[in-house]
Amino acid sequence: MIGGFSIVTLVFCNASLRGFAGFDLAWSLEVTSFLLLWSTFIGCAAAVARGAHMRVTEIVERLMPYKGQRILSIAIDVIIAILLISLIYTGYNISVHTWAQKTTVLYWPVGLLYASMPVGMTLTLIFHLFNMVFDIKNPVVPHAAHSDGGEALS
Repeated sequence: MIGGFSIVTLVFCNASLRGFAGFDLAWSLEVTSFLLLWSTFIGCAAAVARGAHMRVTEIVERLMPYKGQRILSIAIDVIIAILLISLIYTGYNISVHTWAQKTTVLYWPVGLLYASMPVGMTLTLIFHLFNMVFDIKNPVVPHAAHSDGGEALS
């Protein structure tokens, strides 16, 4: 929230200054870029930690038996983990190769901007693996297996 509020405030102030005073804050664009990227990737990790990413399950629930759903869910979790590892590796390489470059106004390392991806994806992977292990150990009982009282049938 702080990152998003800061971005909105910086952009509003910079646009207001440009319109009313005839000048802008050159550094605000660089700071906004950093805040946007870091907030996005850290926000991704926070969403995974809360289980807030969208997942469409209606089709799978209607077309596949429960055991097939569990296998598919685990397969998808493994694919996501592989994708996250790939993003960590790629982001790390980009960050390392651009670290010596400096931004135009603030002279911050450009690699710091790109480091948001491997840092955010590493946190996301940690939360994803935790959720994956939890889901494997605590499977969700299908709705059809519940009686009217809400208890699972044996």
